[in-house]
Amino acid sequence: MLNCREDIYFLTNQLVNIESIVNTDGEKEISQAIHTLISSYSYFRDNPDYCIKQQTINDDRERYNVIAFVKGTKKKTNKTVILMGHLDTVGIDDFNHLKDKACYPDELYDALKKEPIPTLVEQHLHSKEYMFGRGVLDMKSGVASHLYLLKYYSEHPEELEGNLVVVVECDEEDSSHGILSSLPLLKSLKEEHQFEYVGAINSDFVSPRYEGDPNRYIYKGTVGKLLPSFFITGAETHVGSCFEGLDPNFIAAELTKQINYNPELCNEAFGETTVPPVSLKQMDLKPSYTVQTALAAYVYFNFFIHSWSPKDVLEKLKVQAEIAFTNALETFKNRYQLFSQMSNQPFIDVPWQPRVLTYEEMDQLLMAEHGDPYATHMDDFKQKLLLDTDLDTRMFSAKVVEEAWKWMNDRSPAIIVFYSSLYSPRIEVTGKDELEKNLIAALDNAVNKFQPNYSHPIVTRNFFPYISDMSFVALSDDEEGINAVSSNTPCWGSKLFVNYQDIREINVPVINIGPYGFDAHKQYERVELSYSFEIVPNLTNEVIRKLLQS
Repeated sequence: MLNCREDIYFLTNQLVNIESIVNTDGEKEISQAIHTLISSYSYFRDNPDYCIKQQTINDDRERYNVIAFVKGTKKKTNKTVILMGHLDTVGIDDFNHLKDKACYPDELYDALKKEPIPTLVEQHLHSKEYMFGRGVLDMKSGVASHLYLLKYYSEHPEELEGNLVVVVECDEEDSSHGILSSLPLLKSLKEEHQFEYVGAINSDFVSPRYEGDPNRYIYKGTVGKLLPSFFITGAETHVGSCFEGLDPNFIAAELTKQINYNPELCNEAFGETTVPPVSLKQMDLKPSYTVQTALAAYVYFNFFIHSWSPKDVLEKLKVQAEIAFTNALETFKNRYQLFSQMSNQPFIDVPWQPRVLTYEEMDQLLMAEHGDPYATHMDDFKQKLLLDTDLDTRMFSAKVVEEAWKWMNDRSPAIIVFYSSLYSPRIEVTGKDELEKNLIAALDNAVNKFQPNYSHPIVTRNFFPYISDMSFVALSDDEEGINAVSSNTPCWGSKLFVNYQDIREINVPVINIGPYGFDAHKQYERVELSYSFEIVPNLTNEVIRKLLQS
């Protein structure tokens, strides 16, 4: 068993001291620090080309990944394991008046002892079994574990059968530019050094699934994440004649009621169930105050998947949107009838019918109606939109749909369903091929070896429950599923593009063996030392050794 606790504690502290909030220059600073650290090791002084600082591709910011590898000499084999982890963190504003101590665990520890804090946090603080600070859990301790193993095998290549590649990537907390940029380089290394990728191990954090949960979790594969979005048009009217039009906010409210927290939209697979979708934005698109009802509204939802494809999700949400639209019109009609009775005015039957289209369906309809002039106009429109660097993919997409809608011959109220952000693909690791069987066997062997030496149950589950870069080293979706994303993402090819072929060419099964702790992304973020700095690196090392055996 590797005696690594003190080394990983020291490394974690070093990494946390560098504030590396996503989309700030801190990402650039920490990548330089990690590259300098690895380059200082004797093995990499002798093999400088084996440690690479790689700038991200198609990125608005200057930032870097660090990719390094060791070639074992124990026995010649091309088998290669990838270790991966991200160097960026979320912000530190939630630390409030302790913000200046957020990246200094020792100072933060002393300061928290003088603060009124929740009981469980206080227990953990006084146990001295936890390190506090931004990034200690998510996920600089995981990166430190990987760097420890890289250093160990750089000093003992004679103990390594096969090869070890470590990818420390930026921008995981936002748009995954880091891991996506690393894929062509991983492919190039594969060709240049004849690497045969047999498995990947991510080191993102794990936490209790419920209060009092004693388990430490390892995950095979990961949840997928989509951002289904809805452009909702109504029929504008003056508020003094409100029943002469249809407020799109009214439809949006019904849609949110229909989709938010709906268990019918939980995806169960292998005995594990995703949380239901939840709204992340609901707004109308009026640029300023007027006494006219809005022309359009915009809503989008977080949506997790285990086995459904992006195409499945669109079909299910079309059904939900039709139900919501029908309910909204029924309520509108009933209220209009009641108002007519109260005001002694005639009731005029509602002229609208529920109408729901995907973006792809609307786009095909407009191409059939208008042809090249429509296509040319939309291409020019997107190019002009790109000049507004403040627009994220979500608002960019909404504006594209809004512009396309102007070309519709029939502009009666409708809901347009589309995707407006990066799709993080789901990954299943079930033993469906030899690589997956070997990875599962290696993991089971490692857990069985170290469980007797650790008091808490180490439990394996199928899907890592949070968004992570694990999604971009393998694909479980077929071409039809991926095409449903590209064809229904209005900003695709302009504001957003993912070369899924790059993923398919790496396509390595991936698991997550990560540090354990509490309150990631929160003020009291903390990592438990014994499991995270002792068990995690040894579990990871055992999986590496087993996978690389001939």
